Amino acid sequence: MSQAITSRALPAIPSRIPVRELLPWAVFGGVLLLMLLYFVGAEQGATALLSGSYLHEFLHDGRHLLSFPCH
Repeated sequence: MSQAITSRALPAIPSRIPVRELLPWAVFGGVLLLMLLYFVGAEQGATALLSGSYLHEFLHDGRHLLSFPCH
């Protein structure tokens, strides 16, 4: 006496994300990516914002992995 229970799934309705709510997060992400690009690609030598070579040595292998010239 087993009966199969069938249920009808409701169709998925995509929700809209207003651009006004998305824009601040997109700008924030873009600024973070630009900062990362600067620190990985250019933070050394004449353009250094931080003194010393600690940041350069920390990001050294990442520069070579991403094909940035380092030496």
